[in-house]
Amino acid sequence: MQMTGEVLIPASREKVWDALNDPEVLRQSIPGCQSLDRSEDGGFDAKVKAKVGPVSATFGGHVVLEDLVPPESYTLSGEGKGGAAGFAKGNAKVKLTTKENGTLLSYEVDAKVGGKLAQIGSRLIDGTAKKLSDEFFATFSQIVSSGSGGPTDGLEQAIGAHAQGQSDDGSPTQAPSHTPPHTPLHADPDEALDKQEIEEALAEAKRKPGLSPLVWISGLVAIIILLIVMFGRT
Repeated sequence: MQMTGEVLIPASREKVWDALNDPEVLRQSIPGCQSLDRSEDGGFDAKVKAKVGPVSATFGGHVVLEDLVPPESYTLSGEGKGGAAGFAKGNAKVKLTTKENGTLLSYEVDAKVGGKLAQIGSRLIDGTAKKLSDEFFATFSQIVSSGSGGPTDGLEQAIGAHAQGQSDDGSPTQAPSHTPPHTPLHADPDEALDKQEIEEALAEAKRKPGLSPLVWISGLVAIIILLIVMFGRT
C-alpha cells in the first residue's frame, strides 16, 4: 500500500525537525502511545495500546532514520508485529519545505504486509490509517506551534548515530493543513474507524473461513501502529 500527503505546520523548519526527532513530543502525539525510546541503532522503539472495534491490545514497532539531510529530509524504515496476525514493513520519505506561514511536511509511504494482514481489505486499512494519521498531525502541530513538549535532544543523537555509520531513525491522501479546533489529544483510537466500516469488515471476515475477526482486526492494528509510528518520525 502507498500513501502520500502533506501538512502545513505553523513553525520554523528547524523547530519542526527537532520536534520530529524528540521522543517525548512524538510520544504525546501518537494516539495510545505508552512508550517511545531511542534504540541503540539511533532509531525508535515504541509500544502503543490501540483499540479497534472489539479488540484492545498493545503492539510493538521499531523504526530507524536513514539518509539524513538536516533539517530538510530523511527516510524512515519501520516494522510492526502483530503476532499470529502477521507483520507490516515499510519506509517513508519525508521532506520539510520552508513556507511563508510555516513548514510544509511532505511524505511518501510505501508499506508491505505479510501473513494474515495481507487478507485485510485495503480500503479499511487506508481509511483507518488516514484518520489516525490526521489525529497525529493535529496533535503534533498543536504541540510544536505552542512550544510545549520535552527537550529536543533527539536531533543531535540521530545525527551522531548517522555519522558513525548507524541507521538513524497508498491511494493518495492529504493530511489537514491546520489543527482542527476541537481535536482531543489522545482521542480513543476506536473512534477513528466508523461503525459502518467495522460492521462491513466483520461481515466480510465471517465469509472467509479460517480468518477470525479477532485475528485480522489485531493485524489491522499492527499496520496502523506501523504507519502512525512512521508518520510520527516524518
